[in-house]
Amino acid sequence: MKRGRKTNEPNSSSSEDTTEKESKRHKVVEKKTIVVQSPDWANLLQDIILQVFQYLPLLDRAHASQVCRSWNQVFHMPDLWRCFEFELNQPATSNLRTTHPELIKQIIKRHSNHLQYVSFKVVDSSKESAEAACDILSQLVNCSLKTLGLISTARPSFMDLPKSHFISALTVVFVNSKSLSSLKIDDTPVDDPSLKVLVANNSDTLKLLKMSSCPHVSPAGILCVADQCHGLRELALNYHLLSDELLLALSSEKHVRLEHLRIDVVSENPGQTQFHTIQKSSWDAFIKHSPKVNLVMYFFLYEEEFDPFFRYEIPVTHLYFGRSVSKDVLGRVGMTCPRLIELVVCANGLRPLDEELICIAERCKYLSAVGLGECEVSCSAFVEFVKMCGGRLSQLSIMEEVLIPDQKYSLEQIHWEVSKHLGRVWFPDMMPTW
Repeated sequence: MKRGRKTNEPNSSSSEDTTEKESKRHKVVEKKTIVVQSPDWANLLQDIILQVFQYLPLLDRAHASQVCRSWNQVFHMPDLWRCFEFELNQPATSNLRTTHPELIKQIIKRHSNHLQYVSFKVVDSSKESAEAACDILSQLVNCSLKTLGLISTARPSFMDLPKSHFISALTVVFVNSKSLSSLKIDDTPVDDPSLKVLVANNSDTLKLLKMSSCPHVSPAGILCVADQCHGLRELALNYHLLSDELLLALSSEKHVRLEHLRIDVVSENPGQTQFHTIQKSSWDAFIKHSPKVNLVMYFFLYEEEFDPFFRYEIPVTHLYFGRSVSKDVLGRVGMTCPRLIELVVCANGLRPLDEELICIAERCKYLSAVGLGECEVSCSAFVEFVKMCGGRLSQLSIMEEVLIPDQKYSLEQIHWEVSKHLGRVWFPDMMPTW
């Protein structure tokens, strides 16, 4: 009986042991729960693969996507399709690289709404390649591009297309993007009405516009852009589009300070192009508003066409002469371009440029880069030029044939003297490096 009563009576110590065991069991369960909440290794691995894919060329990325389902999923992630360059040519007539048609179909089908930074490179001069570019453009109805570039490495391509066809494709992007910040459309049939569409939909975001050699655009068309796109910071255009009104619009209080202005002054047929003159007051207003602007001017003129230029001070900083330029014009450069930083002269003739270089060194206090091609200068004058400019000449590219030995310096001696004034070892070039 005692044994039975003892068995049936509750044991306080064993109850405490049970409670303690249950408590430990709960703690173990809690610990196991914490372990279950460890990082999602699958997602972490996917992020790593994504970063690796971003450094791979497209073809290698496509091959890697065939390894497994997870890698294929990464291959189609939006982050990998924000930036794309379509390379277009006709494989039947060219061995150059081209974007495969099936890949283009996949991009339009699955990634058109992911595209943000897009360029089209037409690497041959065929009308068919330019049409293919327009065909792709017209299908980007769900895009929201930030940058668009149309690049034709072999002219004329886009200019061969019917204007209405090109404009129709381009306005699809203008209307649907709404946040376009950079547009490069050189050598295209873009026109004033299409620029108005661009402004109407992207005036608050456009910061860069590069549109040299666009014959259907008028000064009024580019003025519309300047009047409405107050955030524009970089602009490249032909000289015939430059006007006093445009410079004043870029100088208004509403407009941000321009950082880069490139002007191409081009003449195809000597004597058939009339170049207008920009008023000094317009340049003064422009440079007052944007004192740190880089004004780049490319001249492809014949000698007799330079008369309207360099008659008074202009704020040009980078100056390139792609054709032969006279001693008289180079002398005027020294007198009228005090902000000049870089000067490249491809050709001059057989008359030494001694006085002109000395004048440029005296008056262009910021000059730091010089290139001379088919020109002539005496060794003594060249050494004096370098001495006056000193160590600020970070780039000095002179062909050996340019230098004329004289009584003071031979070709063997000149590189030591020039090196001394530059503060670094210098030798004449065997051929132009620009």
